[in-house]
Amino acid sequence: MPINVKRLFHTFLVSTFFAFIFIPWVRGGIATDPPKGIRTVVIDAGHGGRDPGAVGKRGKEKDIALSVALKVGGYIEENIPDVEVIYTRKTDVFVELQQRAEIANNAEADLFISIHVNAHTRSSAKGTLTLVLGQHRADENFDVAVRENSVILLEDDYETVYEGFDPKSTESYIMFSLMQKTYFKQSIEFGDHVQDQFRERAHRRDLGVREQGLLVLAQTSMPGVLVETGFISNPEEEKYLLTQYGQEIIASAIYRGFKEYKEMIDRRSNLTVIVGDEPDTGEVSVTVNSTGAQPSDMFIFSIQLASSKNKIATDPSSFKGYKEVMVIQDGRWFKYMVGKESSYHTALQRCKAIKSDYPDAFVVASKGGKIVPLNDALEEINHSYENKQ
Repeated sequence: MPINVKRLFHTFLVSTFFAFIFIPWVRGGIATDPPKGIRTVVIDAGHGGRDPGAVGKRGKEKDIALSVALKVGGYIEENIPDVEVIYTRKTDVFVELQQRAEIANNAEADLFISIHVNAHTRSSAKGTLTLVLGQHRADENFDVAVRENSVILLEDDYETVYEGFDPKSTESYIMFSLMQKTYFKQSIEFGDHVQDQFRERAHRRDLGVREQGLLVLAQTSMPGVLVETGFISNPEEEKYLLTQYGQEIIASAIYRGFKEYKEMIDRRSNLTVIVGDEPDTGEVSVTVNSTGAQPSDMFIFSIQLASSKNKIATDPSSFKGYKEVMVIQDGRWFKYMVGKESSYHTALQRCKAIKSDYPDAFVVASKGGKIVPLNDALEEINHSYENKQ
């Protein structure tokens, strides 16, 4: 489907306005999605086929990126079998930017990792860098965005597909400053884990996590990063990246960063719930304004209303008349929910009604005093039902 930049500009402006007003999951002023477990990751080897990417004296970016991407995916498949790994390419073929994003979106992936190799006019430039979607400053690394986005010039009918977007024009990048940063926080968090591993375990120079206006990230509907694994324009780094050892070290760092990020997200998705008033120990806890413990052998479905850095009284006057509001403390954040339904359908119908008061309310599941990913709860319920038939 053709991408009309003017239409995107308007859509991004409107969506950004509503996101910052209505989305209750806001931390540090940046909107984020409710955390969920990591079940699917898309590994994207940059460039390929007729697009070599950056070229050094001995190697090409497309070949290094593919080798590292396959190693990262292999480590995940071997060590974290509950995560499905999907590759945008596994051979030396050309894949259009929008196709890479479509692969991730169609898979409903939880994370998108695009792997690349950097280049600079100065051969002394070196280090690893992780980029997230955002508006870069015009005088800072603009050449990186131009180089990565100029791939569209190799695509058939790119004038129609990316209508109005000129990768070499600074004016074209204004839309990235207006995009709804729904996944900005998660992308930054993943990037931080990767850069920590590059610095502390791989002993590579850490250039940090930075914002860039990158089309491949703009079109994906999940947290995502573009990892620059080193400078092919630096003879020393090129030599390192062309070795099996160097590629394994780089891939291992990205894998370890992914593992840490997944563990963090999974902890958020499985918040321990303790019924009753608890001391502030720094652990996740919940205070329920009703009596009776949750049955340990069945799923309970509730509706989350909002979250806040400051604790709010759970009386009806604080929540538009809603009674028996539960509050979960997660670090510095307090999260508020209502309802203890045994039926997901009932909770969903109640959630739809609640949306008139809380537009971004959503259903959460718990069992045995612990919050569990909603999909896992529904799958277990369906599996149990099938076994009884």
